[in-house]
Amino acid sequence: MAVDGEVAAMRRAIALSALGLGSTSPNPPVGCVILDLNGNVVGEGYHLRKGRPHAEANALAAAGPRGQGGTAVVTLEPCCHHGRTPPCHQALLDAGIARVVVALIDPTSREDGGVAKLRAEGVDVEVGVLADEARIVLGPWLHALHTRRPHVTWGRLAAGSPELAALRVGVDAVLRGHGRVEEGRPGAHAPDVFQLRDVDMATGPHAVVESLYGQGVRSVLLDADDVVAGAWLAAGLVDRLVAHTADQAPSSPGKACPLPEGFALVSTTRVTSGALVEARKTR
Repeated sequence: MAVDGEVAAMRRAIALSALGLGSTSPNPPVGCVILDLNGNVVGEGYHLRKGRPHAEANALAAAGPRGQGGTAVVTLEPCCHHGRTPPCHQALLDAGIARVVVALIDPTSREDGGVAKLRAEGVDVEVGVLADEARIVLGPWLHALHTRRPHVTWGRLAAGSPELAALRVGVDAVLRGHGRVEEGRPGAHAPDVFQLRDVDMATGPHAVVESLYGQGVRSVLLDADDVVAGAWLAAGLVDRLVAHTADQAPSSPGKACPLPEGFALVSTTRVTSGALVEARKTR
C-alpha cells in the first residue's frame, strides 16, 4: 500500500503532468516524482512533447544519484519500447530505483509492459494509486485512444474572452465554426506531429473529427455558436462543455439553461461578469 508521502508525490506528479496538456500529442501527458530512501522529493519532471525526454527521464535527470534505491512515482506506466526516446522502464532500472508507484496502466503497452518488466527485475511496483485523479489529466488522451477521435470541448463563451483563451492553451487544436483549424498554442507540438489543415464543416461532425484525428489532434476546442455546436451535440461528439452564465437580476424571466441534456456539472466558478460552469457528457 502506498504511504502518505507517495500519495502526496502522486498528486504532485498529476499536477505536473497537466503542464504537458496541449503539447504532448500524440503522446500522453505524464508526470513523475522521484523520492529518495527517506521519502524526500529529489527530482520531478513531465513530458513536454513527442521526441523529447519522457517524464521519468526528466525526473531522474533532476534527481541524479540521490534517487538510487528510492521510489519513482509516475502517473502512467513506464514505457517498455524504444521509440524516439529510450524505454523508461530501463532508465528506472539503470538509475537503481527500488520501487515504482503507478497511477494507470498504459493501454498501449507492448508485450509484457513496463510494470511486468520492472517486476521481473525485482523492482517493487504498486499500481492504481490515485487512478481516478490521474484520469483528470490523462482522460482526453485515453478517450481519443479508445474512440479513435479527438476529445471535444465546446467553449460556449464570448469570442475573445479570457476564459476562451485559457481553454485553448490546454488542447491540441481549436476548430472554428466555419472550419478553420488552429493549433491551441502555436508551435507547442513537435514540428512533424501535426499536419493541420482546415476542414469542410458541411461534411458533418463525424467526418470532421475523423479528419482531425488523422492530422494528429487528440483534443480539440470547438469554438462555435449554438447552431453549429447543436449538430455536434446531436451527433454525440461533444464530451465537455464550458459555458458562461451572464450576470442577471436575482429575479428575472431568465434564459434557457446553458447545459444540454445528457451533461452533468463538474464545477462552477463565480467570475466578474457572471459564472462559469463546466459539465461533462454522462451518456
